[in-house]
Amino acid sequence: MNPALNPCEHNAVNCLSAHQPAYLPWLGYFEKIARANVFVYLDTVQFEKNSFTNRNRIHSANGPLWLTVPVLQKGHIGATMQTLEIDDSQPWREKHLKAIALSYRKAPGFAGKFARLEPLYCGMGMTLADFCWAQLQFWLQELGITQTQVVRASDLPPMGKKSDLVLDLCRHFGAQRYLSGKLGRDYLDEASFGRDGIEVQYQDYRCAPYPQLHGARASGEFVPALGIVDAWMNCETPLIDVIFRGDRI
Repeated sequence: MNPALNPCEHNAVNCLSAHQPAYLPWLGYFEKIARANVFVYLDTVQFEKNSFTNRNRIHSANGPLWLTVPVLQKGHIGATMQTLEIDDSQPWREKHLKAIALSYRKAPGFAGKFARLEPLYCGMGMTLADFCWAQLQFWLQELGITQTQVVRASDLPPMGKKSDLVLDLCRHFGAQRYLSGKLGRDYLDEASFGRDGIEVQYQDYRCAPYPQLHGARASGEFVPALGIVDAWMNCETPLIDVIFRGDRI
């Protein structure tokens, strides 16, 4: 990654960001990783139903289509995501691959990309956190995001919850800046960060338009905030450049 695109490195500060596991994350997820020196994969938090943790959208011929990884929630109330198991009694892996193939088979370079993606859907008996972690490593390589240190929260010492969790992470890594998603305004105690000399910065990412299949170019209508597989399949230019064209306010 070009260091000039990373304001944290450009200003010579240690910047940290964090996020829960996510299936086929949107482009803003990776922008937040690329702009940090350290990214913490929050697999120690509780699973949030109907979130983007285990589902996201692709762009099919009939419009946006949800792809959901089924999970076994019974007995997991109060448990962390690192123990949340995928429900492999459902043939979701085959369905997701088929939906991706049908939606993007006319995309540039489809055959090569699909051949690289397909092995990620092999294997059974994984937790959701492990599955999303394996996918994350794949996407980081595809994007060329190699300068950010990416760590799992489950590999770190026990820490607090919510705002205290983030503050403890910043203290652990000696971060001088925390790059939060915009929803962090709802729960972060900025005063406690200030007392430790840690600046809080909020990301408000908006996807820049890129070519999309299924009539989006002809109609001029761009469907934003889809899972990364949409931009990855559609774009012939380096995807990291597409990500950094997004607006940040």
